[in-house]
Amino acid sequence: MTIWNRRQLLKSLGLTTAALSTAGCRLDAKDLPAAKTAGSKSAGDVIRLSSNENKFAPSDKIKQAMIEAIDQSYLYTPAYYKELKTKIATKENVNVENVLLVSGSNEGLRLTGLVYGRGGGEIVTSAPTYKALLSYAQEFGGTVNAVPLDAELRFDLDKMESQISAKTNMVFFCNPNNPTGTIVDPQKALDFCNAASAQTMVFSDEAYCDYIEAPDYPSMVPLVMQGKNVIVSKTFSKVYGMAGVRVGYLIASPEIVNEMKPRVMSYVNAMGLAGASAALDDDEFYQFSLRKNREAKEHIYRVADDLGMRYVKSHTNFVFVQTGMHVKKLNELMLAEGIKVGRPFEPLTDWCRISTGTEDDMAAWESAMHKIFA
Repeated sequence: MTIWNRRQLLKSLGLTTAALSTAGCRLDAKDLPAAKTAGSKSAGDVIRLSSNENKFAPSDKIKQAMIEAIDQSYLYTPAYYKELKTKIATKENVNVENVLLVSGSNEGLRLTGLVYGRGGGEIVTSAPTYKALLSYAQEFGGTVNAVPLDAELRFDLDKMESQISAKTNMVFFCNPNNPTGTIVDPQKALDFCNAASAQTMVFSDEAYCDYIEAPDYPSMVPLVMQGKNVIVSKTFSKVYGMAGVRVGYLIASPEIVNEMKPRVMSYVNAMGLAGASAALDDDEFYQFSLRKNREAKEHIYRVADDLGMRYVKSHTNFVFVQTGMHVKKLNELMLAEGIKVGRPFEPLTDWCRISTGTEDDMAAWESAMHKIFA
């Protein structure tokens, strides 16, 4: 496969580097001194339960590391990637050469979609799922062959495997899946990735892996170290509460990392490097974040049970609820109550993805749900 270098890609697309900014949030110390609750409401006093953000700000340790990094913000950052890459490599039990830092896992997804979809490359997946990689592949001429999820709203791995052919450049596997929050049987996931990677490249999106509640559920990272055709993406946006800082990474063979690296569009910023490095050392906040997320999910389950609504037990920081109302209409009614919920995911348009939030967020959402569905 011919892959463009960065200069060729930028010249062809006429792209310019986009600057990202993050808005500050008002903090309210509550459950844990080292982890402060983020302000629930954003512009227009709307409670955001729509984007799977962790509503608890990074811990004081993470924030302090980012503040101290401001003094080094005049430096270009790639020369300072080593500390974070080394910590990630230790965490994932891989070599530093297997780690590619990206500006949020979204950049890794889009980059991979461009490389493997460009010029008509086919990507096999199940739908609905997270579209960043898939839609970017289509923008560059790729095709997406998506089979429906199974009856339990999980990836239908058998049907996916049956679709792999000589024209398939990649299989996209989002586990846990966004928007459904489901995982597949662990042994079946391993067997599928092993079999599929013998035929084509497999991309395992594990953005929500920290929230998996099934014991000893396997990441696909070990398959990378076994020499399989597998790429894994992970992020600091979810459990560590750093979505606005934009730090993610891919785990792949050194050959794939070296192919991808010159095509990365953005550097990870100095504050992100420092914050992510501190986050990996802060188990107290990590456990706090998981606990608060679990409590919020239980709140959503209880409300759905009260209203007689079907839902999927989630391995993420959101819950997929079948309200019976078209999600666009529900969004309108929820916004009138000051709450923003998830977007439509065709063809499951009477389902709504509810992100977890603070206790106040969940109470407001409960009140709105009872009002709308009274």
